[in-house]
Amino acid sequence: MAVTIHPSAIVDQGAQIGDGSRVWHFAHICGGARIGQGCSFGQNVFVGNDATIGNNVKVQNNVSVYDAVHLEDDVFCGPSMVFTNVYNPRAAVTRKDEYRVTRVKKGATLGANSTIVCGVTVGEFAFVAAGAVINRDVKPYALMAGVPARQIGWMSEHGERLDLPLEGDTSIQCLITGKTYRLTGTTLAVE
Repeated sequence: MAVTIHPSAIVDQGAQIGDGSRVWHFAHICGGARIGQGCSFGQNVFVGNDATIGNNVKVQNNVSVYDAVHLEDDVFCGPSMVFTNVYNPRAAVTRKDEYRVTRVKKGATLGANSTIVCGVTVGEFAFVAAGAVINRDVKPYALMAGVPARQIGWMSEHGERLDLPLEGDTSIQCLITGKTYRLTGTTLAVE
């Protein structure tokens, strides 16, 4: 299976892009980027030299995946969401040696126009609502909303909201997949 690259896209020499990936209009993939299989990069997407992207990642229009941003498999980046890589930028102060690493774990969703402040980890299958600002680590399966974002619930791997309290000792079964989710304290896991 081949890589599809639109004629208006720029893919610098040295970029590694896995089979079945698609790079659409006006995207720019830098030469040091490492991209897995089956990914999709929408119009006007930028991927930096020190960015890694797993398999089956969807990066929608107008998203920049800067240096020090690492996306695991099955991550969804909604339209115009924002990553940062310097915590306290100033135009007159060079801080390229101060990039903070951002990690987005397997299956996480980052909603349209959300912002991920550098140096955080977004847990597996977490769901960040549209417009939310993430400025601290996010637990696996957490549903995050607001500015700054706070946890307002839990999400299944299928992307359905789970009717669970934020903390306690209980379990619930996803009606769509049949998977059982167990809440222990403030941690949710699949049994």
